[in-house]
Amino acid sequence: MTPENTMRLQLSLRSRGVTDARVLTAMELVDRALFVTETFAARAYDDVPLPVAVGQTISQPSVVGLMTQALDVQPRDKVLEVGTGTGYQSAILSHLARRVYTVERHRALTRIAQGNHQAMGLSNITQITGNAPLPGLSNPPARAERAAPPPISIAPPSPEAVPARFGRTDSIPAVALGRTIPLPRPTKTMKPKKLQTEP
Repeated sequence: MTPENTMRLQLSLRSRGVTDARVLTAMELVDRALFVTETFAARAYDDVPLPVAVGQTISQPSVVGLMTQALDVQPRDKVLEVGTGTGYQSAILSHLARRVYTVERHRALTRIAQGNHQAMGLSNITQITGNAPLPGLSNPPARAERAAPPPISIAPPSPEAVPARFGRTDSIPAVALGRTIPLPRPTKTMKPKKLQTEP
């Protein structure tokens, strides 16, 4: 990440409410360009979600920063992240926590995240392919649940994926340190685009 990109990202994060020095430092250490496709590398430092494989998106940096800040992760914490994607937020969490367990339902994305984490030399992240533990839905793999009690980070889904029981509010629930915190409800502009990928 060039100094100009670092400055642009830091100013953008601060202007949107990310003020925790440890979170800002962790985000500076993780180059978002490594987690997007080459097609979108030029937009990696913009505060927008970007398409990745299997019709998913990488969350915009300000959402990642605010979620991470809300978790208040401490150096001895173990964190369970649900929704690995390409591994951007778990890479950031790895600089804050002792251990990160991250669950992704798409095997292709788990492989991409593993490659990204290995390329960065991050050894305190365990990637697991499985289902997300939202209330009333499938449970995560037992080994993830046993290994990492809260804090838990849940990636915001597309608007169509938010269960009707959560209502038509401006936020969706996510679990952080055993309590519910509001997260921005994704807008139509955040809807993931379908990409053709290799199996």
